[in-house]
Amino acid sequence: MGNTLDPQNWLQEHGDYLYRFAMSRLHNEDLAADMLQETLLAAWKGKQHFKGDSTTRTWLVGILKHKIIDHIRKEIRTRNLADAVENDPTSSYFDADGSWSEAPRAWKDNPEDLCRSDQFHNVLESCLGRLPEKQQLVFRMREINGDDAESVCNICEVTTTNLHVLLHRARLGLRKCLELNWFGRSENA
Repeated sequence: MGNTLDPQNWLQEHGDYLYRFAMSRLHNEDLAADMLQETLLAAWKGKQHFKGDSTTRTWLVGILKHKIIDHIRKEIRTRNLADAVENDPTSSYFDADGSWSEAPRAWKDNPEDLCRSDQFHNVLESCLGRLPEKQQLVFRMREINGDDAESVCNICEVTTTNLHVLLHRARLGLRKCLELNWFGRSENA
């Protein structure tokens, strides 16, 4: 490894790792590249404050995490809530009094087999992309990335109750989408 305080080596030694980390959180190539660039710029500007108590990669990942959190917070604050409610795929599940319009069916597929299926993962990813942004974000952070509830609440600036509601709606939306696009198809039923 090169000199830890030499920014010329940071991109070569850590760039791919940092980009993959950003992609795993943001699922957007352009945004991940922007976050990587912002991270390296912030590290370069603050390199005199790096004490060497951790590895360069750990330090850069910490900066990247903060850049991603800042981006998510900004997105949440500027989002149009009326559009989010209008595009909520779970609204058709419930009557005006909050009861089920139609109760979900039980699935017959083996979950372990589904976890090994690339085709299923592609359909799942497509279904995730159809969720409202905030539901998608909290579902990815909590259920896919395994972030703890407190961290998700802090990053997304939501209460614990709101987090549970968002996760519930995300699961309902995913269930409906998977019923239509995976379980309802004759070759997968």
